[in-house]
Amino acid sequence: MAAKKTTRQPKSLAAGRPPTLNRTRSISRKTTKALIGKHHVLEKRKQQAIAKGDKSAVSVIDAEIAAMGGIQKYQEASLQGQRHDRGGDSSRVLMQWLEPCLKERKALGEGPLRLLEVGALSTQNACSKSGFFDIQRIDLNSQGEGILQQDFMERPLPQSDADKFDVLSLSLVLNFAPDPKGRGEMLLRTTEFLHEPERYLGSETPMDKFPCLFLVLPQPCVANSRYLDEARLTAIMESMGYTKTKSKTTQRLVYYLWTRESTCLGLGGPFPKKELRTGGTRNNFAIVL
Repeated sequence: MAAKKTTRQPKSLAAGRPPTLNRTRSISRKTTKALIGKHHVLEKRKQQAIAKGDKSAVSVIDAEIAAMGGIQKYQEASLQGQRHDRGGDSSRVLMQWLEPCLKERKALGEGPLRLLEVGALSTQNACSKSGFFDIQRIDLNSQGEGILQQDFMERPLPQSDADKFDVLSLSLVLNFAPDPKGRGEMLLRTTEFLHEPERYLGSETPMDKFPCLFLVLPQPCVANSRYLDEARLTAIMESMGYTKTKSKTTQRLVYYLWTRESTCLGLGGPFPKKELRTGGTRNNFAIVL
């Protein structure tokens, strides 16, 4: 009598995964923060070296970035920050603010709104899974690996209204720009990608929050900077036609929803780098416009 053939079953789903699928190891909160901070410092130094034409310094900094694991390691650390136990996916806040209107639109049979997500780290965030948006992403290549945020600054401007967006998301992107002037230019550039406010007049659903910019920054950028506070940020945004319609502050992050209510630019400006708060523990985050 032939021996009964037995089939070994995997002990768990994880054990049964193909060997080519590698799971990302969890990085501690302290390590994540240090890696992201170091990467930002090196990128800032690199941009300064490029501006000076110092090719030797650029090569040295590139080597330091590569030794840390490059942009891939940076994005790995950033993705760790999106885990639920680390504060979670920032787009959940955007969904909380917009969902009532989006559900009403869907009930009336209206199509999805267009969302441009700059600094995209995942195709599985709350906005992506909601079904309410037609999403275009910057910072994901075909393999899902991150590329630098300056791609937004190099992206061709919309040639027609059909190329524009209802929502633009800058989640932890502005703080990555290496200098204050670049941050101001990035914010100003957002107005070129959003529809004009008049588009939403007479809509069957309440569209008072559109078109809008979702902006997320590390909390110290606003709460503990020498050169930027809530009032200064609000004045800068209002000079570009934005009105703050929603905001939320946590221990780590600040979230804003800015609605573009006017196409007038330059009101109340210019905004040079100006000390607003003193103290040795302040950071130097600034926006110049």
